[in-house]
Amino acid sequence: MSTDDREIEVYRAPAHRPGDRVIARKHVKNDGTMVGHEIGDIVVRKGDVGYVRDIGVFLSQFYIYAVDFVARGSIVGMRERELLADGPAAAPEGDRPALQAHIVTREMLTRTAKEARP
Repeated sequence: MSTDDREIEVYRAPAHRPGDRVIARKHVKNDGTMVGHEIGDIVVRKGDVGYVRDIGVFLSQFYIYAVDFVARGSIVGMRERELLADGPAAAPEGDRPALQAHIVTREMLTRTAKEARP
């Protein structure tokens, strides 16, 4: 996968946080990673509503959001461009749960560097 025309998402804060309500922007088909579904089956339909459960990183470049689609009874990993925020964030910025320890954004690095200066 080439990065020449794409933003490296992990250099900024994630667009969605755990607890955020999101809407699928497009149909998502099983790529072989969803147990109990045939490859090519539609596992999420455009307009389905879900909640971000977790955030991971793919290729040290993209955020992958584990979205719980309650009505479908499935959790699907989705890219930011496949999701649309539905309403305000789950909690004010200061009250949001911390990201997983393995996710480090450029914003975090800059803040840490500033705090370390005497």
